[in-house]
Amino acid sequence: MGENIETRQKLTVIVLSFNVEDRIADCLSSVSWADEVLVVDSFSTDRTPEIADNFADRVLQHEYANYAAQHNWAIPRASHEWVLIVDSDERVTDELRDEIRHLLQRPPDREGYVINRNNYLMGRRIKHAGWGKDKELRLFRRDIGRFAEKRVHAPMNLKDIGILDGRLEHDSITSMAAWVAKINRYSGWKAEDKFEKQTRLPVLHLVLRPPWRFFKDFIFRLGILDGWRGFLIAAMSAFAELIMSAKLIQKTLAQKKDARSNIPPPGGQ
Repeated sequence: MGENIETRQKLTVIVLSFNVEDRIADCLSSVSWADEVLVVDSFSTDRTPEIADNFADRVLQHEYANYAAQHNWAIPRASHEWVLIVDSDERVTDELRDEIRHLLQRPPDREGYVINRNNYLMGRRIKHAGWGKDKELRLFRRDIGRFAEKRVHAPMNLKDIGILDGRLEHDSITSMAAWVAKINRYSGWKAEDKFEKQTRLPVLHLVLRPPWRFFKDFIFRLGILDGWRGFLIAAMSAFAELIMSAKLIQKTLAQKKDARSNIPPPGGQ
């Protein structure tokens, strides 16, 4: 049966980019079937914008603050009613492509759809350690889909969502140096979020969260079944909690120091 042009919903794919010249082509090739491909680049200093321009319908540049803010800036600039978010280190599988195209042949009955991801580390798919059941709300109506104002792991609070069977292929770790740099960035953002929420007892976080996170990922989430890769994921996750907690303590101490310095001396001036 042919496609009904009158009822088919058009799709914009949004891809954020920054210095990903080694992978942006694979990502954009996997979404070339979309009605529009919109790349929002954070002023890359490599060939990313040039490569993206060969695949995308539009390449815009905008200063990056965080994942949620950048997407919330990009979403209203999509030309079509439905939006698919794809990260630059992901690829859309043929199965997911066909499922989305079939879904959009007529107006979908949900506000958004969750998509599962296959995550890879050093050449092998990870099936446990918290990476095996990874899913994200990525397909949604442009006019109602927005991320919460949060620096890390910002949710998109849509009420009526479905889940797709097709998957994204996700290979985010290019090197250990890049992994450590990513942890450094994200731990800072997460510490900012927690600081603004006035999280109490940051020293307790420092002592308890890292070992608990390792135990959770390696034992409860069966990272042990992924061998040394599962151990590495659990260890790096614990390291991320350690750094985040230390940064939270640092911010808390700085706040207390500033508060003491603003207290006027006894007897006035």
